[in-house]
Amino acid sequence: MEKPPLPNDEDGSVLAESRSDTALVAADEEGSAGADGPEDDRPAWDSKLQYVLAQVGFSVGLGNVWRFPYLCHQNGGGAFMLLYVLLLLIIGVPLFFMELAAGQSIRQGSIGVWKHISPRLAGIGYSSCMVCFFVALYYNVIIAWSLFYMGNSFQYPLPWEQCPVDMISNQTVKECASSSPTSYFWFRKALDISDSIDQSGEFNPIMTGCLLAAWALVCLAMIKGIKSSAKVMYFSSVFPYAVLICFLIRGVMLDGAVEGIKYMFYPKLEIWGEVQVWRQAATQVFFALGLGYGSVIAYSSYNPVHNNCHRDAIMVSGINFMTSVLASLVVFVVLGFRAKNIALEWYSHYGNLLGSNITDCDLEREMSKGVEGTGLAFIAFTEAMALFPASPFWSTLFFLMLLNLGLSTMFGTMQGILTPLMDNFRDIVTCILGFFIGLLFTQRSGNYFVTMFDDYSATLPLIIVVVFETFSVAWIYGADRFLDDVEVMLHWRPPVIYCYLWKYVCLLGMVGLLAASLLRMVFKRPTYTAWNHTMGSETSLEYPGWALVMLSMLIIVASLPVPIGYLLSFLRGGRSLPVEEGEIEPPRERYSKCNSAEPEPNNHHSPLDEDRNRPRSTFLPLGAEHYRLLPQQEEGEEEEDTGL
Repeated sequence: MEKPPLPNDEDGSVLAESRSDTALVAADEEGSAGADGPEDDRPAWDSKLQYVLAQVGFSVGLGNVWRFPYLCHQNGGGAFMLLYVLLLLIIGVPLFFMELAAGQSIRQGSIGVWKHISPRLAGIGYSSCMVCFFVALYYNVIIAWSLFYMGNSFQYPLPWEQCPVDMISNQTVKECASSSPTSYFWFRKALDISDSIDQSGEFNPIMTGCLLAAWALVCLAMIKGIKSSAKVMYFSSVFPYAVLICFLIRGVMLDGAVEGIKYMFYPKLEIWGEVQVWRQAATQVFFALGLGYGSVIAYSSYNPVHNNCHRDAIMVSGINFMTSVLASLVVFVVLGFRAKNIALEWYSHYGNLLGSNITDCDLEREMSKGVEGTGLAFIAFTEAMALFPASPFWSTLFFLMLLNLGLSTMFGTMQGILTPLMDNFRDIVTCILGFFIGLLFTQRSGNYFVTMFDDYSATLPLIIVVVFETFSVAWIYGADRFLDDVEVMLHWRPPVIYCYLWKYVCLLGMVGLLAASLLRMVFKRPTYTAWNHTMGSETSLEYPGWALVMLSMLIIVASLPVPIGYLLSFLRGGRSLPVEEGEIEPPRERYSKCNSAEPEPNNHHSPLDEDRNRPRSTFLPLGAEHYRLLPQQEEGEEEEDTGL
């Protein structure tokens, strides 16, 4: 929500391009006073625990369960973890801290925060909202899949334990016999998938109903803002940890668990020399913390001004990493058990004939199958759980965990949309719109569109958003000034190393990640994994021309608000609203901190300021007791008394 102008400036001119000191400080004073006083109608967290659970719930999502284990598996196990921790410390935590501090100090959504620093940066917030909307569209489809599987878990035996029999020929269905019961259930019963993205087919009625239920859950949780969604967080954020611990305790007692853990942690340090591994580690850090979505800013904007956001940044990042490690342990324990059973079954049929025994290579080959993304959750994991004693119980727990992980992340994503737009859009309208657009993903080719949105609608636009965020804080506003504001807000000064990390390490790292992602798209034609029902196996296909245009438009539409916002502000010339002829524009008073005997001169000037001689004030909302009114005249000059 926009902060009001000064009472004596009814035409709103103080909110012009250069953001005069009077407008910023007066608005901040009102925002700060409202933060602690009864006159502010902005919602607030009921407790610190509620806020931490919300941030953890948003940052810890499905990617921690199926993306991080896959990357560890593909990129050297323990060596990848060390690389991930390094990038988390020098890039992830500083950027996460920056977003927390910006949202908490300005107390607005992503649009308001960057517009508050400079109107030319408002496009950053709109890009964040656009990306959040794209992500919400397909993320709720994954929640719908989890609802479908959870509903099918209340039966024994589980429907994906055995291949169905053709009623006409009285033989096993060929498609299932060529693949596996879990693959057949996923691709044919759940998705009823087509052979390519070109074959759209009709809508899947069951999945359409599950998608409607998923959006209804989100709408009910969001309808009263953070007051309702935060209460749901008490369960949705904590329950997945209980399930993961239960799975880990049960998993370590299974045959093959030790082999799975060894396979996960065995370090291959030579992978540090591969650029692709660095790109994947940086991307995982980037998405694990939810940078650029605007949700981190939105959640922190409901905090008290003097909350210790630095401690929050370190704590949430640490919890996120430990959750990824815990989830990876569970995944590889279960996959080790699955691989051991498959290898034993193969040996019982062919081992005696060939005179061979089970080797580590056999286990490694089996563990590498179906370990990425949806293949891990809906194929490999379901196959392993079918071998558990009391398999319906464990299956219900697992998919209820996925449902809670998805919902907690979805709540944060929706906050990234609704917080900056709450004055213009209703929650229900947004959810209804999301459902109808989401019908694209419930047709027979819908899974291919989920893959497209997951790969291209968020990655590049979010990197672009974070690059502009970092540049805005570190160079336009000034990293030193930002740290000064944080010092006043926290009552202690964070280490000066953050200035250098924001200005150089983080910015160069994000630019490098952006360049690597663009080069990969240019030199490697985008592909997707399709299901061939005749062969009963997956195959890699290139996107057709129209699909390439569509994914390009996703990237462009999500990124376009940044340059458009800058261009529109530039064309306005950075001037205030026009003053009618004969009117006298009210003079703007200067404020300065009054914490010391002499006011500190402000030598930091934004390159976006039209008036280079007028110092810009901090955007930190401080109370009125921190400021005193200075005379209007400059040194060596005298102006007439205006009577104000």
